[in-house]
Amino acid sequence: MSRSGSLYIERPSIIHRLDGSTKLLLLIGWTAFIFMFMDIRIFSIMIVLGFSLLKVSKIPWKSIKPLTYFVVAFSLINSLILLLVTPQYGSELSGSYTKLISYFGGAITLETVWYAVTLSFKYVSILPITLLFVFTTHPSRFASSLNRIGVSYKVAYAVSIAFRYIPDVKEEMMNIMHAQEARGVAFRKGDASLVKRLRNFVTILVPLLISSLNRIEVVSNALQLRGFGYEKKRTWYNRRPLTINDGISILLMTGLIGLGIYLKSQLTYFWLFY
Repeated sequence: MSRSGSLYIERPSIIHRLDGSTKLLLLIGWTAFIFMFMDIRIFSIMIVLGFSLLKVSKIPWKSIKPLTYFVVAFSLINSLILLLVTPQYGSELSGSYTKLISYFGGAITLETVWYAVTLSFKYVSILPITLLFVFTTHPSRFASSLNRIGVSYKVAYAVSIAFRYIPDVKEEMMNIMHAQEARGVAFRKGDASLVKRLRNFVTILVPLLISSLNRIEVVSNALQLRGFGYEKKRTWYNRRPLTINDGISILLMTGLIGLGIYLKSQLTYFWLFY
């Protein structure tokens, strides 16, 4: 976490030097390309490309590891629920039926398992570009970049504040949890059963919500005292001019979207085995 209180990590990389609006367009274009398809081959390529960009950005693995593990775990849990709730959904989509596992009068088909795996790859393929955007974009520069492309500076500043206070909310949650642990409330594995620990985590929500509301009031009062919103326009201390790298990045993402549209219209890409 940086001194600005955000998740931004300063590194001397070409991705850090891109304008915030450019990285936002890259995020939107990347996500749009991913959602055009349901093909594990394309998702695999995008995952490799995405994590290669993370390597170029020089973001330390220990910083992105928690979010990476969370997304992977979420994808696996989502796939498991899909298999249990709709065990033959993949067969309905593909028109073929290959029984894999039988249970309680039902059956999970091979097509559904492949669909669940492909869906997990789809979620994970969006992760790298999201991490790049979050960890390489300074909140103040991003706010000025949003304002550059026509977004109201009030909205842009609200986005900037949201980026800044995500780590603060996390730190506040940890402080509340430590205070509860000092009172004998169990949160760690081995201290209590899973159900009880989950119930104890719910007790954190109320004080965390109250703390967040108090923080909102403090920020709102500070902005009012400084006359925020009085003028229709404002200047930005952290605004940077667009560079040739920004132009090249936007062109590459435009080409990727064009490639996606072409493949979608000319070829049949899906998650089937053939």
